[in-house]
Amino acid sequence: MEFDLRKATNAISDVVQNRPIPLREFDQIYMKVADMVIQAEYVARVFDSKDVVFVGDGDGIALSAAHLKAQNVINYGPKSITLLDFDERIVNSVRRFGEKLYPKIEISAYLYNVADALPQKHFGMYDGFHINPPWGASNSGESVIAFFERGSQATKEKSLGIVVIADDPDLMWTQEVLRDTQRRALELGYVVSELLPQLHSYHLDDAPDLRSCSCLFRRIDPSLMETTSEPLELARLENFYGKNSPLRFRYVRERTRLNPGRESDQLYILEKLEVNHGRLD
Repeated sequence: MEFDLRKATNAISDVVQNRPIPLREFDQIYMKVADMVIQAEYVARVFDSKDVVFVGDGDGIALSAAHLKAQNVINYGPKSITLLDFDERIVNSVRRFGEKLYPKIEISAYLYNVADALPQKHFGMYDGFHINPPWGASNSGESVIAFFERGSQATKEKSLGIVVIADDPDLMWTQEVLRDTQRRALELGYVVSELLPQLHSYHLDDAPDLRSCSCLFRRIDPSLMETTSEPLELARLENFYGKNSPLRFRYVRERTRLNPGRESDQLYILEKLEVNHGRLD
């Protein structure tokens, strides 16, 4: 099947129109459209006929992969997609768009924050996971590792995981985070199956040349799977979204818009994490 670049780009533009404005304070920095096309096609190919969970997806790669298939740009893609995201605006936008794609592909979305234990209904349910987490420049990659752990917990014994993280050989912190992510992956029974270096660019004003790689992990040792999921320790929430920017809020709640033309740009409410005696509640 010949890949029609114009048709693919037009399909991705539908997804871009659907997603909410990014919140920079939560490291929601969106991927550029051409690179979304590349990543969405890659995701569709890797996860063909599989049930996939996206732990966070502000970029809209999940919908992009599904929409490419629904628009007959490609004839492969995930069997089903589940999104877990702490931003209710993103969750609701995925649900609305997903309704248009059913029954060609089943798409569901749930409110969830990685600071919380993974709900049991998602534990070990999927064939693969995809994450593009906060890149961990100020927390030694703890934010990346936290998302990786949740993706791992949500998947079956023989699973795949796609991790999108910063990649610049001239910035040592990106290489150290990549190293430490691979180290944690080994502890969880994964090996690197494929690495596509410096693949994506972003709408990032303070570092326009910073790119990310796409790293494919394959689980080869199910005996190392975690059997339970626990809330993140408070120390792991520090600098989660950057220097002096900890993970303090559980959810971004979408405000009801009765008069959209008169609303301000801040169409959301922040819901704080509750802490009791040094633990998340």
